[in-house]
Amino acid sequence: MKVIHKLRIVSRGKKSYLGAVPLVAYVGVFLGIPAGAVIVDAFRSASGSFTFRNIQGAMTGTYLASFVESIRLAVFSTVISAFAGLLVAIAVVGMADTRPRRAIMAASGVFANTGGVPLAFSFIATLGNFGMLTRLLSSAGFNIYDHGFSLYSTTGLTIVYQYFLIPVMVLVMIPPLEAINEAWLEAAQTLGATWPTIWRTVIGPVVFPPFLAASLLLFTDAFAAYATAAALTSGVIPLVPIQIGSLIQGNVVTGEANLGSALGFGMILIVGIVAVAYIRLSQKAQKWLR
Repeated sequence: MKVIHKLRIVSRGKKSYLGAVPLVAYVGVFLGIPAGAVIVDAFRSASGSFTFRNIQGAMTGTYLASFVESIRLAVFSTVISAFAGLLVAIAVVGMADTRPRRAIMAASGVFANTGGVPLAFSFIATLGNFGMLTRLLSSAGFNIYDHGFSLYSTTGLTIVYQYFLIPVMVLVMIPPLEAINEAWLEAAQTLGATWPTIWRTVIGPVVFPPFLAASLLLFTDAFAAYATAAALTSGVIPLVPIQIGSLIQGNVVTGEANLGSALGFGMILIVGIVAVAYIRLSQKAQKWLR
């Protein structure tokens, strides 16, 4: 009977992995294979031979500037949205009434998945040269475009990206904040700990790892965003996703057919490094959420 019981446990363990087969197949077909093709083409010349020319081209001139500008945009957007989202999440967790809390979480779920042309158009209609808010401020004697602001710049994109990055941060940070046990805080206060000490020794170890992990998630989201930036700036700002889109559409110099794949390989490398760091931090944070 013991042998039969052990065999049942083993069979159940094997069957438990069957549920992941569709997901693994989906990821392999629609992510793994295309990513592998991009990496291979990044080191392939127009004639099909192995070459480093594509990588060298992606790391010089305008294309190198595109990587710098994309990272710069992602960093600025991440810093602002990370701290703003954390403050909103703290406020949401502290709400005694669950109705506004549910409303904020539902709205965050919608806003976090909003982007592309509709988002760009809504901001153009609001903060564009002739947007509603721009004209309202102009009628009050203050034209934001006369003071250096432009929606069609890195600053403008940073503002637009907050629309979907802050809600993502709110959704990710609420579970870690809810994991903080009030008994820990009471025990620390009983032992004479001050609030700065409580934040450093009790709240910090719980919140800091998921905060960093969520920040890395925001970075990849901002770094790889294409549709919103393309619709809003029409390619004026040199960003890697826009450069790749331009090359895919046929704007290729003779002999540089795989330059877009080299740029894609660079993005995969950066996102891969960030993803590994995100997984490590997420694993560290999970022990507080069990």
